[in-house]
Amino acid sequence: MTGRPVRTLLLWCPDWPVIAAEIVDGVPATGPVAVLHANRVVACSEQARAEGVRRGLRRREAQGRCPQLTVVDHDPGRDARAFEPVVAAVEEVAAGVEVVRPGACALAARGPARYFGGEEAAAERIVEQVAQACAVESQVGVADGVFAAGLAARAGQVVPPGGTPAFLAELPVEALGRPALADLLRRLGVRTLGDFAALPTGDVLARFGFDGALAHRLAAGRDDRPLAVRQPPDDLAVTADHDEPLDRVDAAAFAARALAEQLHDRLAAHGLACTRLGIEAVTAHGQELHRVWRHDGLLTAAAIADRVRWQLDGWLSGSTGRAGARPARPTAGIVRLRLVPDGLLTRSGLQAGLWGEAGEERERAHRALSRVQGILGPEAVVTAVLGGGRSPADQTHLVPWGDERLPARPGPPPLPGEPVERPGGVLPPAVPPPAVASTGVPSAGVVPGGVSPAGGSAAGVASTGVAPVGASSAGLVASGGGSAGVPGRAGRAGRAVAAGNPVPPWPGRLPPPSPAVVLPTPLAAAVHDAAGEPVVVSARLAVSAPPARLTVGSAAPAEIVGWAGPWPVDERWWAPAEARRRARFQVCLADGAALLLAVEAGRWLVEAIYD
Repeated sequence: MTGRPVRTLLLWCPDWPVIAAEIVDGVPATGPVAVLHANRVVACSEQARAEGVRRGLRRREAQGRCPQLTVVDHDPGRDARAFEPVVAAVEEVAAGVEVVRPGACALAARGPARYFGGEEAAAERIVEQVAQACAVESQVGVADGVFAAGLAARAGQVVPPGGTPAFLAELPVEALGRPALADLLRRLGVRTLGDFAALPTGDVLARFGFDGALAHRLAAGRDDRPLAVRQPPDDLAVTADHDEPLDRVDAAAFAARALAEQLHDRLAAHGLACTRLGIEAVTAHGQELHRVWRHDGLLTAAAIADRVRWQLDGWLSGSTGRAGARPARPTAGIVRLRLVPDGLLTRSGLQAGLWGEAGEERERAHRALSRVQGILGPEAVVTAVLGGGRSPADQTHLVPWGDERLPARPGPPPLPGEPVERPGGVLPPAVPPPAVASTGVPSAGVVPGGVSPAGGSAAGVASTGVAPVGASSAGLVASGGGSAGVPGRAGRAGRAVAAGNPVPPWPGRLPPPSPAVVLPTPLAAAVHDAAGEPVVVSARLAVSAPPARLTVGSAAPAEIVGWAGPWPVDERWWAPAEARRRARFQVCLADGAALLLAVEAGRWLVEAIYD
């Protein structure tokens, strides 16, 4: 560390976390906005500062100073993504950019200064470029070293060569960005960077350690850290402009095939392949169209051409008829077509089958469904993804065909030694197998989870060997006044259900297997006992009488020959507006049908049907 500091030009975007929130999330940065991390303000807008909001304030104090304050959570990923176009704009006029942090980037000042005729001219040109390309305000500082250039950028100043130590000498020690060190230095009487730089180097190292010695070098203007120049990503997208607008599908498909082969050759030259393809089109009237296609294998040249042709067919064959039929056709032909590869990986990342391409039938189905999506949109073809949840409706999530099959809610983790694993959940080894009901039919084959004989009591349900997940096998009433298995307040009673898994996931969920049909809208029903009185479930899960007859809507009553339950669920009790308390029953009718019932606020509902 004996070289001279490099003459550095640093671009700084004030209040970048706020600007990034406006770019990504649409939060208006012209109003009072504050970005919070760990309940403290890390950045705020200019109007918020005018109302007294400052960095480091707690959330409540900041909102007390500005009641109209818009609070945004700190997201470093969002800041970095929003800053990428700014860095790309700087790279269009100057090479060798280092991203210091989201909102600040630095580069050697020598090249731009010689090209634009001076450091001030280079600074003005870069600020103008960022404003025109990204509509973002920025400031540029030039000094010896990245640290001094960053402080100069906040003042919009160009420090003359050799004048960096004098520029830093008058700044307070808080400019080092080390609050603990700055507080200690002030208590020792060191208030400016000049005072700190005047201390002997050996004494600083012995008293403050290595980090203090590094801060001492920065305060003295001896920042000789080389710039970590980033390598700009290769532009792998391909574009084709057409003088004559393409308004016929065959002409557009012919142009798309040549463009697809060009993209495939460009990726192959870099040893890459893509698993997602962005198709962009611009019409003669300026209308912009965009669609992303996904694929679970390598996109070959033929596969790329097919997807582009399908998408162009969907766009150019659109209908202007009734809403919901097909997307409207563009008002003019396509004059620009662009293919953007995404999801890049090396060609060795995915391999074909042992005897050639595997899954030909699946590939044909994928091509057909993808073509339907190209015509009707991605939401026209959906597939079910199983996840976690307490009810069958919560455990199923529909995603568009080709998208990542990620569950909306995390599913239960696998249990060691589990004998049964079904889409609806996991049956722990600690739960004994279902007993045979009095009807002589194994309850697992009639009503999943076991069926108690008609006329049995709530305590008799547990005696069949079928205990709801989260409930103790001794009974269904918790000693603390709440239901066993109720998450949160009464969930402690169900923590010893599964051996080897002290905290079972999703307490109160139904045991497997899952129902075959989940009704989108539950059907209103009525349950009566043998005497014709309505069956009521108390807050302590006590059933007033064994269920005997079920009436669904205006249908004739059906006899209940077996039942199991209740499975209690008490969700979001801490939020009164979202609180939901219900109990579920499984019933078997005389005609062999098996249903999943739920009682909530005294109302019986039919939620699902077992096969």
